[in-house]
Amino acid sequence: MRLKLAGALRRALRRRTLARQLRHLPHHAPRYRPIGRRVSNSRMRFARLSVAAATGFVLAGCSTSLPLQVQAPAPTTALSDAVEPQVVLRAMTIVADWQLANPSGHKPYEWQEAPFWAGLYELALQSSSRQKYLDAIRRNGESIQWQPGPGPFLADDHAITQSYFLLYRLEHDARMIEPALARFGQMLQAPFAESLEFSDDKTMREWVWCDALFMSPPALALATSTTGDGRYAELMDRLWWKTTDYLYDKDERLFYRDSRFFDQHERNGKKVFWSRGNGWVLAGLARVLEYLPPEYAGRPRFVALFQKMAERIAGLQGPDGYWRASLLDPDSRPIPETSGTAFFTYALAWGMNEGLLGREYEPMVRRGWSALVRAVRPGGKLGYVQRVGDQPGETGPEQTEVYGTGAFLLAGSELFRLAGRVGR
Repeated sequence: MRLKLAGALRRALRRRTLARQLRHLPHHAPRYRPIGRRVSNSRMRFARLSVAAATGFVLAGCSTSLPLQVQAPAPTTALSDAVEPQVVLRAMTIVADWQLANPSGHKPYEWQEAPFWAGLYELALQSSSRQKYLDAIRRNGESIQWQPGPGPFLADDHAITQSYFLLYRLEHDARMIEPALARFGQMLQAPFAESLEFSDDKTMREWVWCDALFMSPPALALATSTTGDGRYAELMDRLWWKTTDYLYDKDERLFYRDSRFFDQHERNGKKVFWSRGNGWVLAGLARVLEYLPPEYAGRPRFVALFQKMAERIAGLQGPDGYWRASLLDPDSRPIPETSGTAFFTYALAWGMNEGLLGREYEPMVRRGWSALVRAVRPGGKLGYVQRVGDQPGETGPEQTEVYGTGAFLLAGSELFRLAGRVGR
């Protein structure tokens, strides 16, 4: 009993210390009201506009041609692709439970793990096994004392903190976010003044590759919405647009993975745009918008980019529901690829749920989810996940990675929400 009281006292003191720190923000720091997990679009200052209505673009008929030499995978499990809450939840549960029983082997703080814990958090909120999944997230954080990865400014090493902030919102244990806030405090003092021409060394200091836009920005947005301290969001905003101005191709409305690909071309002569790389960006945009305060002044610019990219991405989906690894040359790597497909499906469904995308996106979302369910192997392993890389690559039915599982869970969480909004 004495030990329990002592533990409770320590937790109370930590909460009080964090609260005191937040009350004494610098006078110049923009302040926001800490918000809950999800910002309902009804509380946002944006009309529910469909991209098609705004631009006159008709999504139907704009998909790339499905490579004829490769057929889409046939279902290998009894899972249904029906967009019904309990059916979607069953698919999410089977895939999540397989991953929990088959750990990836990556270090607990590494970026590969981050989408899984974020996706598992979403599953926990929807599942009758809520505590089981929250306990798993907590064990992962506790195993490394809630630390980010070791690189102070490396975006990859910030990604895991997204799950820390989310769990903190439920449990209010200051230990979960204190190391992340200390890390982000260091970032506030850094100049971030280098060019973004790619080098491995520079990834430790700048967001020089497009994947970084999923890793660090949502964590910084969460830091602001959790604490009310606007400096984190302002830093995120500045660095996001620095990277976007450098890597975003305005004509194609897609992101180069990094500067090494500016002058490269696929066999068909088209530019090289990697599916998962652009999936990181579009999913990162969705998560930034989810966690930015609704009154944040820079929000409309993020919304505009999200809508432009979503429109372009939707038109590149194959008729079988998959996006191939090379977005503009699907024939070069015709095998289906699920990590990019899952991130795109997640982001498009999120956009529909938040009123930022119209009902014309529903067929793409449904086809994407069906494609993902068909790629689940017996037992719950998600197949056709391209391995760790930096450009379009090959994959296969037994190839998996934990970030693919995480993207599947994120997509499923938005299909679960969508199932309550659209007809079946």
